[in-house]
Amino acid sequence: MDIKPLDTEQIGLKTLEKHLIRSKSKVSLKIGLPKEISYDERRVSLTPGGVSVLRANGHEIFIENGAGNAANFSDREYSDAGAEIAYSSEDVFKKSELILKIAPLIEEEFEYLQPNQSVISALHIGSQTKKYLETFAKKSITGIGYEYIRGEDKEFPIVRMMHEITGSMAVQIASHYLESMSGGQGIMLGGISGVPPATVVILGAGITGEYAARTALGYGAQVFVMDTDLTALRRLENALDRRIITAVANHQYLNSALKFADVIIGAAMAEGERSPCWVTEEMIAGMKPGSVVVDTVIDQGGCVATSRQTSHSNPVYSQHEVIHHCVPNIPANVPRTATYALNNVLVPYILSIGDAGGIKECLWENVALRNGTYAYKNNITKKSLANMFDMPYREIEMLIASQI
Repeated sequence: MDIKPLDTEQIGLKTLEKHLIRSKSKVSLKIGLPKEISYDERRVSLTPGGVSVLRANGHEIFIENGAGNAANFSDREYSDAGAEIAYSSEDVFKKSELILKIAPLIEEEFEYLQPNQSVISALHIGSQTKKYLETFAKKSITGIGYEYIRGEDKEFPIVRMMHEITGSMAVQIASHYLESMSGGQGIMLGGISGVPPATVVILGAGITGEYAARTALGYGAQVFVMDTDLTALRRLENALDRRIITAVANHQYLNSALKFADVIIGAAMAEGERSPCWVTEEMIAGMKPGSVVVDTVIDQGGCVATSRQTSHSNPVYSQHEVIHHCVPNIPANVPRTATYALNNVLVPYILSIGDAGGIKECLWENVALRNGTYAYKNNITKKSLANMFDMPYREIEMLIASQI
């Protein structure tokens, strides 16, 4: 008897469809997916299966030709699912009221924005500009950022999905750059019988740090996790059956740990703000030659003083003989997996917008999307963003309430 392997992608899609295909939404949304033109970005916001679910609920989807190619989703698959193929980004923007993107808009896309459109995408706070926010305010764009979407359970579902991928991949990346052909020390993360394993120091006990720790333990590495939050350290230590070593991320412990580290995984974050910089240049200079730094929070400003943004095409540089990998969109290197993960979170939110009767009504009802909103009706609605760029702001609840 022939036994076929499980197609986990299709199983996940059928489960999603079973739960989400229902009667048509209250309003039909015009949803646009322009091709990502940010450097080395290979993900797309929806899978063909996600398009199928949205079409079954009465929504229209416009996707730019080739938008899914890098994630191995063809135009034919999107067309068969019910999407209309557009032949330029400008065309997608003109036809759509809700734009779904991975990366924030870049400057050449600003002119495509239509007044009163809504955009759901990452914001990349650490590299954001005042002009971006001014453009959104001027055109009365509703901006919803992945980094801010948070439900009543206090979880950040999109951030969590991407951070799970990032944490796991960060260790794979570090393992590669420890090899001598990549300029590293020429060591294995896990070692072998009679040879001790590499030492991995993870900065931050959040989701990225947790999945980095799980993966590093799977390789057989010795794992240190450092954070300023004792509760987070305690939680992670218990979750991993005390197989990791934890320490408070103060100057003394950091300085000591980094002298012995073979790998640093930078995963220290502050919600909605720039990441804290815990590692000084002096600490990096004291590390072993051929050690590796993977700063996964470079899109939030980075948590290592010597970090500067790189790309998938040119991912590393050496400073003080330490290899630095500082790519802001690590999940883009596994775009198919990342697209499925993102699709599974985004589709229910989009259906909520249609079921509520539109974006304004949904923001009043949906806590997660309301928390995610950083621009609305000519206003910036996040105080931390407004302070960063010396701009005025108004609370989203006040703006919505004034329109009821």
